[in-house]
Amino acid sequence: MAKRGTARAARQQLADVPQQLAALASMSVPDLAEKYLEVYGEPTRSRNRDYLKKRLAFRIQELAEGGLSSRAVARISELGDKLPERWRMRQVEETKHSAPAPPAAADGRAAPADGRDARLPPPGTVLTRVFKGTQHKVTVREGGIEYEGQLHRSLSSVAKLITGTAWNGFTFFGIKAGSTKVVTS
Repeated sequence: MAKRGTARAARQQLADVPQQLAALASMSVPDLAEKYLEVYGEPTRSRNRDYLKKRLAFRIQELAEGGLSSRAVARISELGDKLPERWRMRQVEETKHSAPAPPAAADGRAAPADGRDARLPPPGTVLTRVFKGTQHKVTVREGGIEYEGQLHRSLSSVAKLITGTAWNGFTFFGIKAGSTKVVTS
């Protein structure tokens, strides 16, 4: 008896998919964000109506009809580095809990075991940059970047603090991949 109820609910949900998809067209952005939370189980940072409608339509259909086949998932894994970056990032998020080996840096060095960005020089390194006639010094620490006695999460946040605009911190401080051009004290 319970099987029939489950099957009936599944059929009803499948029949409801076209109505759910049609309802997306008339939803406001806050409504779409609420629906996103409902179907994905996490909030969205996007406020782009078209993006949210596409993502929701995909997820509604995926929940009703099933996701990728095991063959497709196996093929995606087989492709590895040939995948678009956004797919690789999604796979990293899904396997984050299994604690894989730390990835190698772009220049072949192993990533630090403490989770620091492998592009950063070793802790204790002092980086300098002259900007608008003022010399700025930052010190690489285990837990982040020290600038004017305060610990910051990244070089980019320090560069933004100095310039007032968004900068890539590695570019701002002249750090290139595999480069040893840093000022140490």
